[in-house]
Amino acid sequence: MTDDAAQQPAEWLTLPDIAERLDVPVTRVHQMIRDHALLAVRRDGVLRVPGELVAGRTVLKHLPGVLTLLHDAGYNDEEARRWLYTPDDTLPGIPAAALDNGRATEVKRRAQALGF
Repeated sequence: MTDDAAQQPAEWLTLPDIAERLDVPVTRVHQMIRDHALLAVRRDGVLRVPGELVAGRTVLKHLPGVLTLLHDAGYNDEEARRWLYTPDDTLPGIPAAALDNGRATEVKRRAQALGF
């Protein structure tokens, strides 16, 4: 999978931005990243979170499960970001958007299949 195929998130948020949005301490955001409940990658030397993965004051409901499946399949955080943001005509769209549009079960099924 090449980065050329992956889209960039519409918005990158810093960890303090995420903490403010979720109304939690920034240390909790760090823990969420370590627990694979939230995805963060380095951009310009700073850990950032794709803004679409946070809906209002919560992380997308199915994101932690998908991240766990991707990590179990051997994906690192950057590879997981690429997978979530690579367009798939059969969804349609990108898996990250499908998580918030009622197609989370299909996204999880596809992430689980990566481990086999």
